[in-house]
Amino acid sequence: MTAWGAPPPVVVDLGKSTTRKVLLGGSVTVVLGVLALVGAVSAFTNGEPAGGAIAAVIGVAFTGIGVLAAVRWKTISRPRKLVVEQQGIRLDDPEGAPWAVAWQDLGAVSISRTRERVVNPVNAVARRTMVRVDLHPRDPQRFRAAHPEMEPLWELHRVVNGYRLPLGDSAGFIQPIDHGLRTFAPSLYRGVIDEGFTVGLR
Repeated sequence: MTAWGAPPPVVVDLGKSTTRKVLLGGSVTVVLGVLALVGAVSAFTNGEPAGGAIAAVIGVAFTGIGVLAAVRWKTISRPRKLVVEQQGIRLDDPEGAPWAVAWQDLGAVSISRTRERVVNPVNAVARRTMVRVDLHPRDPQRFRAAHPEMEPLWELHRVVNGYRLPLGDSAGFIQPIDHGLRTFAPSLYRGVIDEGFTVGLR
């Protein structure tokens, strides 16, 4: 409990999760890219130009993704936290686009998720849960005028008259955010909304 008797804020470290995923993904793509490039050299050496060309294209693509992650490392790994507290909900993003919303300015808040089946060349079918926090203002026009910093989130991903904060493939975020919203905004909270399944290529 805090000094004033209120429950402590719920703090979700978004930057740490993103950094870990980018580091893992970047490492894997670089390794695959280097292996493909080695295979390309071997194919060319053995007189197989067609196979070598295909392997070279794959190698360059995968290595490029890894290099891009390294170049954008500072931006990707910046500290970001979602804070759910007595006053409201806020995104603590000192080096990006922070925002703060008071509970009295909202008409509803929810967590939405989509379960995805992603087909990829590594493990055929991967399953992941995409998580978002949806905020619906009491007065959308007035709210939008007062919060221009949140405009990129307005009606994002099919949300109507609201804001959607994407949290990526982070099913582990659901429980603490759900707890925070039940604690601090029980009259506004609409629960976890399951938006079904999607299938995509990766």
